[in-house]
Amino acid sequence: MYETAEQVAEALRGQDYVIDSDLAVVVLLATRLERPLLLEGPAGVGKTELAKSLALASGRRLIRLQCYEGLDDGRALYEWDYGKQLLHVQMLRDRIGETLADAPDMASAAKRLRDQDTGLYSEHFLSVRPLLETVLSEDPVVLLVDEVDRTEESMEALLLEVLAERQITVPEVGTFTARSTPWVVLTSNDTRELSPALKRRCLHFHVDFPDAARETEIVSRRAPEVADDLIGDVVELARKLREMPLRKPPSISEVVDAARAAAVLGGVERGPLLATLLKYSSDVDLATRRLAGDAEPEPEVPVAKDEWVTPSRPRNTTTAAFRGRGGNNSNRYDQPRRGRR
Repeated sequence: MYETAEQVAEALRGQDYVIDSDLAVVVLLATRLERPLLLEGPAGVGKTELAKSLALASGRRLIRLQCYEGLDDGRALYEWDYGKQLLHVQMLRDRIGETLADAPDMASAAKRLRDQDTGLYSEHFLSVRPLLETVLSEDPVVLLVDEVDRTEESMEALLLEVLAERQITVPEVGTFTARSTPWVVLTSNDTRELSPALKRRCLHFHVDFPDAARETEIVSRRAPEVADDLIGDVVELARKLREMPLRKPPSISEVVDAARAAAVLGGVERGPLLATLLKYSSDVDLATRRLAGDAEPEPEVPVAKDEWVTPSRPRNTTTAAFRGRGGNNSNRYDQPRRGRR
């Protein structure tokens, strides 16, 4: 158990994870208060890596639930091992026949069978998935619910019982309460807004790309074989790219790969390094033009001509609609006014 944010930062540095000071305080609170930690921010800023490093630094086993569109409770909670259940029934077949041999009729046999506990629906026949595995673990673990924003909102309801009550209910068996207290880390890439109920149960922190000094230290720790001057140049190039309107800005891991590529090439060659930093051809084309100093063409804005337009008088549609109707007085407004005699 960590006592200060400095201890958290030092433990994570031992796993080559350089954490922001504010985030270190939030991690300390999450571990001390035993509250889930929700990390939101763009992809590639180190949210998933934080959970991995926290598990390694604390000596806890990491259990990961990778979220995706279409994830259901069978993949997140548990499934019944039907093969094992069928084998169990086959083994009990002879014994069941002996038990029901003296039954006078079918109704009595069915009642006697219902009263027997065959053990088909028990913990032994459960195929545990990440959430139930976390609850059943005797040793404290780190549960990583990665990219929770990629699932449907219905999946969040399954998470609420685990996050709020630390328990999972299996209708055929009962309720399993957590046998140890896990540290829970949820990550989101902000592709959709999470429900207020889920956020209310978590500590929240928005993780952004690190500043130049911290990113340089991160790359130096992950790629110690690369010279410091090369790392500085690659980091500066990545920061310039992130200021452009790209489909996917370079992540920290891609900057590490670019630094290693620069060491192989013997210098920062923008063309080859863009292959490690950018993954879309449109981004490569845009970055190539911007880095070459070619300004993007400004969109043409139509300029109104300086000329006065006299608005035409609107047609009197009401008079036209009633013209020619109304008997003898239908044309009274169309006749010229006569003077007095």
